[in-house]
Amino acid sequence: MTLYIDPPTWPGHGRMWSHLVSDVSFEELHAFAASIGAPPRAFERDHYDIPSDRYGDAVAAGAIEVGSKELLRHLTEAGLRRPKGRPVA
Repeated sequence: MTLYIDPPTWPGHGRMWSHLVSDVSFEELHAFAASIGAPPRAFERDHYDIPSDRYGDAVAAGAIEVGSKELLRHLTEAGLRRPKGRPVA
């Protein structure tokens, strides 16, 4: 089980956000997100949006801190990338 999280550098709704992804499966991602209290509505196509105040919780639970480019590389190499504008299968 490997989950990755990038730094909270993405602004939105008056907060800063991180992206949480799995390089194994969406099932693993959903289970991990639920275990740290991320609501299902935080899931967007292929990742969870995690607010900066919950970043430490994700890391403490085992998410590996990586840069945004490395996070995207892991997601793409796992075949789990779902770019905007493409239907979700």
